[in-house]
Amino acid sequence: MKRVIATALLYLAIPATATLAQDMMRYIDMSSPDMVSAEMTRGDVEAALRTSTAATPADFTGKKLSGLDLSGLDLSGAIFRAARLNRTKLASAKLDRAVLDQAWLAEADLTGASLKGATLFASQMPRARLDGADLSGARVAADLSGASLVGASIEGAQLGADMRNQSMGLMRAVLKSAKLERLNARGADLSRVDLEFASLKQADLTGASLKGAQLGGANLTRVTVIDTDFDGADLTSAKLIDPIGLERAKNFDHARNRERLIRE
Repeated sequence: MKRVIATALLYLAIPATATLAQDMMRYIDMSSPDMVSAEMTRGDVEAALRTSTAATPADFTGKKLSGLDLSGLDLSGAIFRAARLNRTKLASAKLDRAVLDQAWLAEADLTGASLKGATLFASQMPRARLDGADLSGARVAADLSGASLVGASIEGAQLGADMRNQSMGLMRAVLKSAKLERLNARGADLSRVDLEFASLKQADLTGASLKGAQLGGANLTRVTVIDTDFDGADLTSAKLIDPIGLERAKNFDHARNRERLIRE
């Protein structure tokens, strides 16, 4: 409990700026026992799931679960607020409607996992693997720098900044240098999301919002942008090669630094 309180105080103590609100890595020793160890076994987790109900979901708030193999488990609705899941294996796990706010999932393996309707607010997920994962309808204001979401789905998900509630600074998804090839982002809110140097080759952004998004250096080769809203998006040095439906994109003429696009 003391560690959970300390973590919460750390979040509150950090100035509420766009940079510091989400970049927690600089303040944490990722090699410390709190970040690399587990206080439960897979059997303990399964036992907690057996006694949980829809009304009283399994609660792993603040638990150290790093490095465990929880692949394939049904963790729907479970609460992992501020839990440590660094390098934890969650491949093909079911995390629909799970609460992963302020959780640590650095280099976690969520390949093929289902996170439909999950919440990941202020979560730390650098270099996490979510290839083929389903985050449809999820709320994702997480640091996913260097993460891999190849063939994943964020259809209808909210990754953008909610400007009505930014008391901690600019909270939105950070996908800097992420692998997003063949990503299904139909109807997703990507407003003000950091996509600098991300690879979005053949991604489907139909109906998505890129309002104010940072796309500097991003690879948009063969991306589908039918009804995609580019209002205020920064396209500095982005590769926009053979896009599909650009003539049907919204507010492309209002994107910033279009003259610095790479088109061949």
